[in-house]
Amino acid sequence: MIAFNLEDLLIDAGFEVVGIAGKLENALNLIANTEFDVALVDANLAGVSAGPAAKALLARDIPFIVLSGYSTEQLPSDFRGAHFMKKPCRPAQLIQSLNAIVPQR
Repeated sequence: MIAFNLEDLLIDAGFEVVGIAGKLENALNLIANTEFDVALVDANLAGVSAGPAAKALLARDIPFIVLSGYSTEQLPSDFRGAHFMKKPCRPAQLIQSLNAIVPQR
């Protein structure tokens, strides 16, 4: 449900959402087979670390924001260097952060 609320927020802010992945396998499939400019990544996808998704995004040189209830110190090293936002975050802050890292649109 949170993902769909985020999708609505992003669309209202002028972004195009190309996919939602609640599981690591789906995230890796989207990363490998979809063209996009930026990603939002929850550190935990259905109880599994999203670290492999972070690695795949880094390998494709796609910027991403990690949304997590964990602190940066608690995240696996796969997330180091990524933009980070603590959940819950304010919608305006998320949009501002996305606009700061997304290529000109």
